[in-house]
Amino acid sequence: MTSFLKPITVILAEDHTVVREGLRALLAMDQGLEVIAEAQSGREAVEKAKALRPDVVVMDIAMPLLNGVEATRQIRQALPATKVLILSAHGDDEYVEQVMSLGASGYLVKQSSANMLAQAVRDVHKGKTVFSASVAKRMRSRYEGGARRAGPAPPTARLTSREVEVLQLVAEGKANKQIAAELGISIKTVEKHRQHVMAKLDLHDTAGLTRYAIAAGIIESSVQVTIE
Repeated sequence: MTSFLKPITVILAEDHTVVREGLRALLAMDQGLEVIAEAQSGREAVEKAKALRPDVVVMDIAMPLLNGVEATRQIRQALPATKVLILSAHGDDEYVEQVMSLGASGYLVKQSSANMLAQAVRDVHKGKTVFSASVAKRMRSRYEGGARRAGPAPPTARLTSREVEVLQLVAEGKANKQIAAELGISIKTVEKHRQHVMAKLDLHDTAGLTRYAIAAGIIESSVQVTIE
């Protein structure tokens, strides 16, 4: 009797349609992998992951509505068995360390690592940690000779998951009414979260929140609203 291995199930979270279609085509070449859903925003990625419980989520960092960092945190908290593999245009050490600290299993830089995506998915599914060669080299150099000196936690670390969501939506130019509808909460609750974010970050207006969100990598500068 012939036995068939169950394919590794994957959700692709990438907001650019052309890129997402290319990634799907790459993964489709491996018969041991099955893309069961696609997501165009971090929020959609979290919702589909919770509903479908994939083996692996391939996650971009620069995502609308909910960035890939926060989406990774929410998926890992809700689904400990689901692995998250970051595939991003950004290879900055800060991004790498942030998502790895939240439980991501690997970090690939799009420009140089798309061709190793299928194998990376297989590796993280087995419990391995995967990095692009350029990222791995920098990580080794930073950790050689003993543990690196721990710096102070970034201010964003003091924010709750919901506060990060509100911060991103504010920085994307959404009004309180739009944020309330997006998150399924009241306008009053949005205002409360917004006040807490401002207090924790010691910021006092929307422009300051937007600048902070860009600097912290919560949104990309290319999608930010005009700052007066």
